[in-house]
Amino acid sequence: MDVILLEKVANLGDLGDRVSVKPGFGRNFLVPNGKAVLATADRIEEFEKRRAELEKAAAERLSDAEKRAEAINKLTLEIAHQAGEEGKLFGSVGMTDIIKLAADAGVELSKNEIKLPDGPIRQTGEFDILAHLHTDVVATFKLTVVAES
Repeated sequence: MDVILLEKVANLGDLGDRVSVKPGFGRNFLVPNGKAVLATADRIEEFEKRRAELEKAAAERLSDAEKRAEAINKLTLEIAHQAGEEGKLFGSVGMTDIIKLAADAGVELSKNEIKLPDGPIRQTGEFDILAHLHTDVVATFKLTVVAES
């Protein structure tokens, strides 16, 4: 299935690229989410007319993500959680806890931006949390988990 990308998609291509993808990926993810359109002759012609508009919107999204990344990189959060003597938490610190802490600090994050590759945090200590704001912009902030006294 050939599609034209309407925005940059990680590991696939950039705005305006004509790529061949598996039908399920195109039909179930790219087209419904507005990331691509089917590569028919009419759509190619229509895309070329809208190309400047789409490039401008993509540049705005990138600059917004870079501005947010500056604020997020300066962010350091601390959460107190019940823990045992060895630092193992009773429960865990997950995405919703991190989003709430960031909102309290004045930084808006969404669930799909935060990446916890090892799953929820279950130990006390200092952790680097990644926030994927754009395909080209990744911000990192510190989260310190301390035991409640």
